[in-house]
Amino acid sequence: MAISFLNGDVSDLCLGKPAIRWIPASAKVSDAVTALKRSGETHISVWTFDNITNESSECVGKICLTDVICFLCKEENLANPLKAVEAQISEILPKVPSIVRHLEPNSSLLEAIDCILEGTQNLVIPIQNHRSTFARKKFPNKPFSFDSTHCNGREYCWLTQEDIVRFLLNSIGVFSPIPGMTIESLHLIEHDIMTVNYLKPASSTLDYLSRSLVEQTSVAVIDEANRLIGEISPVTLACCDELVAAAISTLLAGDLLAYIDCGGPPEYLVELVRMRLEERNFGAMLELMEEFSNSSTASLSSSCSSDDESGSSFCGSSGRNSPGRSSEAIVCYPWSSLVAVMIQALAHRLSCIWVVEEDHTLVGTVTFAGMLKVFRSVVGVNLKREFI
Repeated sequence: MAISFLNGDVSDLCLGKPAIRWIPASAKVSDAVTALKRSGETHISVWTFDNITNESSECVGKICLTDVICFLCKEENLANPLKAVEAQISEILPKVPSIVRHLEPNSSLLEAIDCILEGTQNLVIPIQNHRSTFARKKFPNKPFSFDSTHCNGREYCWLTQEDIVRFLLNSIGVFSPIPGMTIESLHLIEHDIMTVNYLKPASSTLDYLSRSLVEQTSVAVIDEANRLIGEISPVTLACCDELVAAAISTLLAGDLLAYIDCGGPPEYLVELVRMRLEERNFGAMLELMEEFSNSSTASLSSSCSSDDESGSSFCGSSGRNSPGRSSEAIVCYPWSSLVAVMIQALAHRLSCIWVVEEDHTLVGTVTFAGMLKVFRSVVGVNLKREFI
């Protein structure tokens, strides 16, 4: 039964999903920030684009504000952030093949899972409807705009690990009794995790953050006894504005947790960041922080709207760009059941959940990819039984 279920068309998971917005790989980093803020989405797709024919050809990656933040944390970019955001997007795209992959709507769910287990984060699926067909015939060479959802006259949607896990949860009985088993007994706990002591500089996590973007995980902030205090997550950072790069470059990891928390940064930490930027002669970044912190919420909104129209996008504040996530880590335990962890991860929209002991000692993580590997293995076992 599990085999026939996983052989269903992947298009079943795409019903009702919105068309993805896109940006050409030749666009500037500032254009990506503008597109992300206008769309309100965490990621935007990046496509190769022919300026002569005004046609996009292939999705080559995706970009989020965390990519921009990590880029701005480089020493030379902190010194001149306005120059840095004039760089091409291609300079900051993760240099990892197959992070995104095209898949046809009639491909099986099993094929989609195999792609993810090979390292793909987002599957690009053509949307099958009358509207996309009409657009393909009537507007084949529509130029790029920040609100564009048409690529080669078609519309596409993302299919993510979260989408597939949610779909499997809706038919979880098909895989019984596995969902009721503990994550420990299923060997789901991954022990190769990224951690940083809360007293270490937050900048020491930059390599980890780049890795966590690729692996869709987070960086655990721990104390001397290896107890979990919180996490520095790419998802949390993506809810901040780009100027949080200044905080990462000047604060300790423990202080950064308070800075990026959903309540906004405490004023004493904002002042600390300013002081340390001044000490390191990062005047340009300091001027940006001063400019935006002196604006009220209303004037900031007006400024950002005006900048969007003129093409400039470096409009943030010293806090958050939008209502975001808490830096508090979501945890489960080795004896938690698979289905319980699935529900927990989906409820919080997290691709990984930390595993701790009762005293909060960190054990490892459970990821969406690990869950999918378990469900994929069920098919392999059933196929072996059929041949016996």
